[in-house]
Amino acid sequence: MPVTRRRRPTGAPGRARYLPLVLINLATLFSGIGNGIAIVVIPWLVLERTGRASDAAIVAGAAAVPLLVASLFSGTFVDKFGRRRTSMVSDALSAVSASAIPLFAVTTGLSIPLIAALAALGATFDPAGMAARESMLPAATRAAGWKLDRTNSLYEANYNVAYLIGPGVGGVLIAMIGAVTTLWITAAGFVFSIIVVAFIRLADAGTPEQDARPASIWHGTLDGLKFVWNNKILRTLALVDMAVVALYMPVESVVFPVYFTELDQPAQLGSVLMALAVGGIVGALAYAPLAPLMSRRLIMICAIGVLGIAMLAMALLPPLWVILVLAGLQGLVYGPVGPIANYAMQTRSPEHMRGRVVGVMTSTAYAAGPLGYLLVGPFLDQFGISATFVALSIPIVVIAVVCTALPVLGELDS
Repeated sequence: MPVTRRRRPTGAPGRARYLPLVLINLATLFSGIGNGIAIVVIPWLVLERTGRASDAAIVAGAAAVPLLVASLFSGTFVDKFGRRRTSMVSDALSAVSASAIPLFAVTTGLSIPLIAALAALGATFDPAGMAARESMLPAATRAAGWKLDRTNSLYEANYNVAYLIGPGVGGVLIAMIGAVTTLWITAAGFVFSIIVVAFIRLADAGTPEQDARPASIWHGTLDGLKFVWNNKILRTLALVDMAVVALYMPVESVVFPVYFTELDQPAQLGSVLMALAVGGIVGALAYAPLAPLMSRRLIMICAIGVLGIAMLAMALLPPLWVILVLAGLQGLVYGPVGPIANYAMQTRSPEHMRGRVVGVMTSTAYAAGPLGYLLVGPFLDQFGISATFVALSIPIVVIAVVCTALPVLGELDS
């Protein structure tokens, strides 16, 4: 009588499969590099044509609004149509929008409204792909036999690497082949991501069962919002993240550019932004070995507090080397916050709602950034750079102090 061998479940001891985890990170890298290139190329393309910063701002704003709306609904698409399919379709549409610009350039020609419309179209598709890949991480973690902290640490570091490589590659390619042609490389990044995702084989990555799908995109999104709001730890993390992002993002995107433009030192601006990115990569990677030794709650409180103090020190407008150290420190301490937020979403959301939870949590950060820009611009014009640093950093320190009195953050370690 033949012996029937029982198949061990994916991720069981002795059957670790690392390929899905590798493929998810590789797809994230390719897609992120594509987006990172576009971040540099699109405004450059606008300035080449008109030379007006206001036109570049209009195009950036046109991309920001659909990004906020799309991120809110993106998770519902993931839960309704499946993670692998949503990632591939999202990247395919992003590739089409990126390649449309050079196609229009050689046919009908490019105008600022057309560039703005295509930039908005590309931004609309990105959040769904990101939510889909993040939603596959727990299953990939089980397959590899890893812990979630280790997976999230690697994933966030990889994501930061993509946005460190992308702008640098974009700048080099603009000089070598021009801004319009460079967008073909952006499209290629999305195509490579599609190819990689096609080979991912994981539980719950395919089309969900009918009874697990949201009834509609609208009702599914409302369910996601209700779930996050009714979950104390997710609600607290979302609100804290909104506040910190609203206060911090203008430093990177408005205050530093204004400061170094006044000094006529664009290269110094690039070095500061690189220090932030490198610090973030190191901080994200450091989280995995740090997590077993230190509570997640304490890591998060320290990250917010040190971020605020480092920003306050920048109000003194010290020499460049000091700014570089402070920027690296900011990235380093805040690097673990992303993996901690991922851990909370992964462990608090049911399998069939994970995409919606990721989408809702991501949309809070996208909402906070533009709000911060609106407030900081007039304040900067009125009171100057040093006062703006003070005005932004003190509330962050206050948030860190408030977090020490929030017992709900203790759930991060339960």
